[in-house]
Amino acid sequence: MDSFRRDGELVLRFDVPGVDPEKIDVTVDKGVLTVSATREEAKTEGENPIVRERRFGSFTRRVRLSDNLNADAIEASNNEGVLEIRIPVLEEAKPRKITVAATEGKELAG
Repeated sequence: MDSFRRDGELVLRFDVPGVDPEKIDVTVDKGVLTVSATREEAKTEGENPIVRERRFGSFTRRVRLSDNLNADAIEASNNEGVLEIRIPVLEEAKPRKITVAATEGKELAG
C-alpha cells in the first residue's frame, strides 16, 4: 500500500493485478477502512505446474482513519490492477495560513 495527500484528500493505492474487481471489497466501520481481495488461480485441465511464483488467495488490509477524514465520502476505483481509494480531508483539518499581528510599542527586555 502507498498513501499520500493530494489536493485536500488522502489517497491510498493497493496493487491488485489479476484480481477480478468483483472480488475486491472495501468497507469502513467505526473509523477503520478494510480492503479485502481474492485472486483465484486459473487452472486448465491437464496442466502440470513446474514453477509457481505468482501468489493466489485472499488478503485483507485494515487502516485506522484519522478523525480529520470524511469517511462518508470515500471513493474507490480500479485502473490497470491498481486500486485507488480517495478520502477527502475535512475542511476544518485543511492547512490554512495564520496571520501574525504586529504589536507596536512593546520592546523586549534584554
